[in-house]
Amino acid sequence: MTEPISSPDPAENAARTRRRWLIGAVAGAAALGGIGLGWRKYQPQAMSPTAESELWPLEFASPDGRLLRMAALRGKPVLLNFWATWCPPCVEELPLLSRFYQENSAKGWQVLGLAVDQLEPVRHFLANTPVTFPVAMAGMPGIELSRSLGNLSGGLPFTVVLGSDGLVAHRKMGKVTPDDLRAWALLK
Repeated sequence: MTEPISSPDPAENAARTRRRWLIGAVAGAAALGGIGLGWRKYQPQAMSPTAESELWPLEFASPDGRLLRMAALRGKPVLLNFWATWCPPCVEELPLLSRFYQENSAKGWQVLGLAVDQLEPVRHFLANTPVTFPVAMAGMPGIELSRSLGNLSGGLPFTVVLGSDGLVAHRKMGKVTPDDLRAWALLK
């Protein structure tokens, strides 16, 4: 003989529904909190008060041994990109930066790629995937330089846009987009 199916208690159903809503709300709040903390961590933070003035006297060796002086770029808008050969988003954005340099160098724009990497991997990479803009070796001190410019997490890629006045106009953590470059191209 089968027992009759009892109808669920309405009070029990209401309690279950409230528990589900409460669990969902707590999970949603935790997810939003995590997203917010992650977003904040990977956004450019406050720069060192002396970062801009300390940037211009710096000199970097190119992979072929030439000396690149930041002071030679002063007075022009500069896109300074911190990258590494082992960083997939860095490698993905290099063709975009090359195209930006080709299209805007006649307007005075300078692009400098600072490789936070070792010399041989950079040489090998550039031999196989050349770029149109100058590249210089920043090595591990490049991470400290990027931190002074507001990249507290030390993440790559990190891009700094300097106006022709020598001051930081924009900073971006992560891969640049065509929209970023279009907006930055309007700077002088």
